[in-house]
Amino acid sequence: PALKLSVATCVVTPSARYLFPPETSPFPPLKLTEKPSPATISTSLSSEVNLKSHTSLIFPVYVPTLILSFGQGLLIPTLPIFAKQFVTSYGWVGLILAAEGVGRLLGDLPAGYLVRRIGRNRSMIAGILLVVVSVASLFPASTTLTIILLRLISGFGNAVWNVSRHAYLAEATEPHDRGRAISIFGGVNRIGGLAGPAVGGLVAAGFGLRVPFLIYAILTGGACIVSAFSLGVEEAASQEDDKTFRVAETARTHWRVLASAGTGQLCAQAVRAGRSVIIPLYGADVIGLQVSDIGLILSLAGFVDTSMFYLAGVIMDRKGRKFAVVPCFAIQAVGMALVPSASGFWGLLGATTLIGLGNGIGSGTMMTIGADLAPNESMGEFLGLWRLVGDSGHTGSPLIVGALSDIAGLSPATYVIATLGLISSAIFAVLVPETLHARPAPNDKRK
Repeated sequence: PALKLSVATCVVTPSARYLFPPETSPFPPLKLTEKPSPATISTSLSSEVNLKSHTSLIFPVYVPTLILSFGQGLLIPTLPIFAKQFVTSYGWVGLILAAEGVGRLLGDLPAGYLVRRIGRNRSMIAGILLVVVSVASLFPASTTLTIILLRLISGFGNAVWNVSRHAYLAEATEPHDRGRAISIFGGVNRIGGLAGPAVGGLVAAGFGLRVPFLIYAILTGGACIVSAFSLGVEEAASQEDDKTFRVAETARTHWRVLASAGTGQLCAQAVRAGRSVIIPLYGADVIGLQVSDIGLILSLAGFVDTSMFYLAGVIMDRKGRKFAVVPCFAIQAVGMALVPSASGFWGLLGATTLIGLGNGIGSGTMMTIGADLAPNESMGEFLGLWRLVGDSGHTGSPLIVGALSDIAGLSPATYVIATLGLISSAIFAVLVPETLHARPAPNDKRK
């Protein structure tokens, strides 16, 4: 006989868990959907907020960064060779390449003050404008001193852009999401660098070494327009002492952090800058590769570097900053030590690719750690100091490579840079505490 069931008799109360009593039902128990737990709701809302946070950074930060990094990538295979036309020694080449870094050193502390005095947005746009003017002026430059001066101005503009952009990222992200947000920034930066060297090498080979400067300036002008429209008008921070230059006070208060983590960053940035000098010069002068081949090697290594950026952010936010930064520079040290053993295109490609792999694992680590450590009351000054320490390593590396290469050759200089990578890895492993904060509870109110 057919089983007749009246729908009217099937009443489910809020406390009911089954349509049939388990002891009488001929069917397996059918469990109703339960109310989501607070943790599940918190995770979903957090994911939605994280997504909104990332998308809100696209036009103010990510797009201009992509444009500028591509323009900078154009100069990686060409600027050392362009400089060699005006000078006769590696020491002078290193000085020309280091001029931009010196400009950054000169601009880091004033940039920290500008961020607090006139605001992040105006500082970002002003920095980009300085880069546009200085790079465009390289196109007709004809003397060594002119080139050095223009690279100094470009470095100053980059310092203002970098510090204000760093402050923007620090204030727009929460600690538990900061690693991914900044690693995406690092990935975008690497995407530009991925295509830039190959295009720069091809353009220089086909149209001359000066044309990449003009392309870089035009692209940077476009980045300035994007920033101007997306950032809007921002008032400077309302502080009673907004006219006080508080860098010395900030340095005294946070000297321990700057001495430990800062030293690790100094060595780390020396490794990153050193590869940009060593790879083109070793490929051209030792192996005898064409500039287009060198650009291809750098772009292929950049592809590996770029593919790791989001994984780096996940590692930083879930495991901790150390789990990304320590292997990052240890792997780069190994790759750098393999460069002198390369005897052709494929050998140099292998060593450079390993360096790119290590660098990709550490995408955004230095900026993330700096943002974690920056105090709210003097963020601009602290980040200016943080960038100053890192830029010192970035600036000193070409000088070290140039001087050692003139004295002993490129191979010993390469081993010195590899050693700095090991030192940086050891410092972050042993001397620097983990900076990842615990995820705030759902009901916590952040200041």
